[in-house]
Amino acid sequence: MTVCAIEPSAGYEDGDEDGGGGGRGHGSVPAGCTFTADGAYGARLASAGGSWFPERWTLDGPEPYAVPLPRNQPEEPGTEVQPMADGRVLIHRVVAGRHAFSLLYPTGPGTGELPLGAVGCPDPAARLRLLPPAPGGERAYALAVGPRTTSVWLVAGGAFGPERLAELPGRCSGGVWLDRSARLLALDRETEGRTKAVVVDLECGGEVSPLLQIADDSDDRVLLADHDSGLLIVRSDAPSPGQDRLGWGVLGSTLPVRFPECLRVRDCSVTPFAIQPGQVLTPESCAVALRVDGPAGSWVGVWRPAERRLHHLRAPEGWLTGAGLWTPEGVLRLPYATAAVPCGVAQVSPPPVAEPEPGAAPAPRPEQSPPSPPQPTAVPPGHPGRLAAPGEPRPQPEPQGPAAAGAAPPPAPSAARPVPLREAPLGRLVTNQCRLACPPGSEVRGAG
Repeated sequence: MTVCAIEPSAGYEDGDEDGGGGGRGHGSVPAGCTFTADGAYGARLASAGGSWFPERWTLDGPEPYAVPLPRNQPEEPGTEVQPMADGRVLIHRVVAGRHAFSLLYPTGPGTGELPLGAVGCPDPAARLRLLPPAPGGERAYALAVGPRTTSVWLVAGGAFGPERLAELPGRCSGGVWLDRSARLLALDRETEGRTKAVVVDLECGGEVSPLLQIADDSDDRVLLADHDSGLLIVRSDAPSPGQDRLGWGVLGSTLPVRFPECLRVRDCSVTPFAIQPGQVLTPESCAVALRVDGPAGSWVGVWRPAERRLHHLRAPEGWLTGAGLWTPEGVLRLPYATAAVPCGVAQVSPPPVAEPEPGAAPAPRPEQSPPSPPQPTAVPPGHPGRLAAPGEPRPQPEPQGPAAAGAAPPPAPSAARPVPLREAPLGRLVTNQCRLACPPGSEVRGAG
């Protein structure tokens, strides 16, 4: 399942682009909130009296509540925090040029801290940030980006402190988990002026395989992935050179990547941050939550691949912008904090999915104008419950025909490695013929 997104571009670590609620470059403003993969815990950097301190949110009880985890001195604004499955909070600080990692936990009236070690970056131009929470929540990973190479580090959950798992050429950004075992990691790698998504196999010495290549001269990134349905949300400038477009595809499907016109909102930026889990074999019905930023402020958009429209919803007052998660039943849970409710979760039920006409394919629609400014009325807090575990994997079907040439059947588990995604002609179609092959271990397919 996917509950929070990081959507930087290559060069993001230098502060070129907003990550939309995930990793941050050193010294930037803290993001909203990060959740564990099962939605049981959240963590954020909160402020009081001009000082920053970590705060853990517990979401698997009858009511959400927050536990502050301050230490002896305030944290820097660029400090990163991430919740772990056992309720502890990983904190990433920059101390004397080194990246230090510790686990924080409540100890009665105070805060306990377990140091895990530090990572040094000899190159002053290098940047290191946490990757999104891994499935299972027992381990945490970080991405160190230098001028010419990128390293993936295991920073929590290892036996002997931080451990470098992989090093690959090029500058990488993003970070999306493609399986439930935190083995296959999708990264957006910049080489020779172009950015392409690749898969890194962390259990095979960091072997790298191509993942998304729509056109030779396009920048193609993977933003979100859902393990149950296989739905992928991508961003590419292939259909509109010079302009990034949101698109969707399905791992293991021979259907092409599509770029819906309804996801283009005039004078607004649109950033996906959560996919509805539990929709096994029905990626078209998965609801996708998007953050919409425009002149009127920020609000929430909801879209499904089966529909041809983007629903605009008012965010709760005090929304931790860009943060949220779905329940398998299709309820969007948005965290918010106000003076009256310092820890709240609003439950939003978007309109139900419309039944598409038999055999109908998505058709382009004109660009949407931004809706009226959201009204500053608060949405009442919901009663959060722990999210259901993802569905069990299902067997992989045999590929058929020449269109499945890039989706070779996975080898035996002992020799499993990602299968490259192949490119088909772009032409003038908005529906780009990029085939999405299923990396071994993810075992997800798309309908059709």
